[in-house]
Amino acid sequence: MEQLEIGQVVAERDLHLTRDSLVRYAGASGDFNPIHYRDDVAAAVGLPGVLAHGMLTMGAAVQPVVDWAGPARILDYQVRFTRPVVVDPEAGAQLHVVATVGQLGEGTARIDLTVTAEGRTVLGKAQVVVATDR
Repeated sequence: MEQLEIGQVVAERDLHLTRDSLVRYAGASGDFNPIHYRDDVAAAVGLPGVLAHGMLTMGAAVQPVVDWAGPARILDYQVRFTRPVVVDPEAGAQLHVVATVGQLGEGTARIDLTVTAEGRTVLGKAQVVVATDR
């Protein structure tokens, strides 16, 4: 943690979401909105397909930082949802996460996440504040 520099990539990971991932998340969260598991309902409301839960995407995206820093160092995490993640019934969806040091403070670092699916950003202003002095 003491060797951090602005612009340094601290974690990078590809994450694969499947329709099974969505079912498991729905069971854990209680979010059984059919846009997360039924193609016909998603199409009926004008969506391009079944969507991953926003909070599932958010939680999956921060995991590389948690693995790098440790859960006790996470002080704050915020995102802006910019684009839905469509989960194909066969191929699923691939998320790519890059975690970069965006700012250093007294005992903290702001880690900026770039989260993409199919080459397009799906989370905007995704930032994790981690303690560097623990």
